[in-house]
Amino acid sequence: MRTPKTTGPKELGRAGEEIACRHLLGKGYEIVARGFRMFRGEIDIVARDGAVLVFVEVKTRADESHGRPEESVTPGKQTQLRKIAQGFLVARPHPGVDCRFDVIAILYRGPDDYRLEHFKDAF
Repeated sequence: MRTPKTTGPKELGRAGEEIACRHLLGKGYEIVARGFRMFRGEIDIVARDGAVLVFVEVKTRADESHGRPEESVTPGKQTQLRKIAQGFLVARPHPGVDCRFDVIAILYRGPDDYRLEHFKDAF
């Protein structure tokens, strides 16, 4: 089953980020920032998990014809996310805080029909 053609990649991505935020909030995370842009890239969500600052990459797909969503977080993408996270910490200092990178992968078929996997400390 595919997402209707009226839903484009941007809408699919936004829907996935909303689902990811609800998931994180439900797990007790605090959302610090969304859509932090720097160095021609973006970190989807920055959140706090207790004392840990978490940089979250959300990958949403309508199907798995091009692989699982989490597989698109390649070593190159990981390097870019690390660089953006360093920029975030310069722009918004959090002295002495531990950091980690999570990936939330969503297979989205509709607002109430999706599969979410949360990979903590993914890289």
